[in-house]
Amino acid sequence: MTAARTPTEAAEGRGWLGVSSVALGSFAIVLSEFLPIGVLPAISSGLDVRIGTAGLLVVLTGLFAAIAAPVVTVATSALDRRLVLAGLSALLVVSDALAALAPSFAVLLVARVLLGTSLGGFWAVGAGLAGRLVPPADAIRGTAVITAGISVATVVSLPLGAAVSALTSWRVAFVIGGAIGLVALGLQLMTLPRMPATHRVRVATLGALFRVPRARIGLLAAAVLFFSQFAAYTFVSPYLEDVVAVGPGTVTLALLLFGIAGIVGNFVIGALLGRSLVGTTAAAEIVLAATVLLLPSLAHSTPGAVALVAVWGFVWGGLPLAMQTWMSTASPAGAETGLSLFVTTIQLVLAAGSVLGGVAVTSWGIDADFRLAGVVALVGALAFLALGSRSRAVDPVGSPGEDADPRESTEAAAPSR
Repeated sequence: MTAARTPTEAAEGRGWLGVSSVALGSFAIVLSEFLPIGVLPAISSGLDVRIGTAGLLVVLTGLFAAIAAPVVTVATSALDRRLVLAGLSALLVVSDALAALAPSFAVLLVARVLLGTSLGGFWAVGAGLAGRLVPPADAIRGTAVITAGISVATVVSLPLGAAVSALTSWRVAFVIGGAIGLVALGLQLMTLPRMPATHRVRVATLGALFRVPRARIGLLAAAVLFFSQFAAYTFVSPYLEDVVAVGPGTVTLALLLFGIAGIVGNFVIGALLGRSLVGTTAAAEIVLAATVLLLPSLAHSTPGAVALVAVWGFVWGGLPLAMQTWMSTASPAGAETGLSLFVTTIQLVLAAGSVLGGVAVTSWGIDADFRLAGVVALVGALAFLALGSRSRAVDPVGSPGEDADPRESTEAAAPSR
């Protein structure tokens, strides 16, 4: 006979259900962000626009996500987080529905603006909710579950988009994203408890965060890391095709291994963060830098290149979680304040890394681009290790309804290393 669950165990169970509903939302929103990449040619043909113009669907989403993260954080800081998250999930569903029915490219762009708003707001609010849903000892593991939605969506989005493009209309891609988003919305409404706002956030609060040393370190480290990652990863397919000289099947296999390894890395590295946040993060960054630097030298060996791509995926899978964990402890005004600037930073440098990586490839070739990205990542890792080891976690201040001041001294805060 099974013993009855205690109230505490039941509450923890409901908390994990809530975490799972947020994870499904993260999967739906990232899937919707990247699905169009696999159907861009079909959209270009169907709506009679050039393929380069169709690429604006991805760029515009990222740009508005960067804008929306701090705007949503400030505008909704006094509202129940359950309602805010549900509203952002509903906006995802609306954006996908509008995209699926779009009669013109202009309407499709509007739909992607709505998605960008949902994406930026969702990550500023949702990424830090695990600590309010599960016991403190399980907060990092809960956040790892939420961020796993990103890894899984990244793995399946491109092949799913390609399959949709080959078998049916490109509009079905948006129907799929919207349907998953609708399921996530329903689960969030059923499983998430009321989560009243704990801090009021104003524009000045965000600006003052730049005067907090831990926040500056985190934002700089995130900028260097994401710049390096996307300066190189944007061109991993051309590297495999043109430098390693493998066929489309091997390219697909390598990218699949990258994604699967990323899912595993998300949980493995996440489990190690509780032991040493700085040490684990810096070690993963150094491995990433070494991997990117070594790829040009292993171009003569297909198994070696594919294995290195898998290692790259493994360490990359845990690094966004590591940087989110750092930023969630960087602001006295609460996790959402730090995470909103984190989302804005990574969306902007993601685009910058891709663009400048393209300049490097055009000017000097893929090998030079990888070596440049690897050196930048290595310098960033060593700087983070040196600066982060002396930084201390910030204790949130204020109470519900109060305006927290990120400039408050952190001398008494406990170290988080």
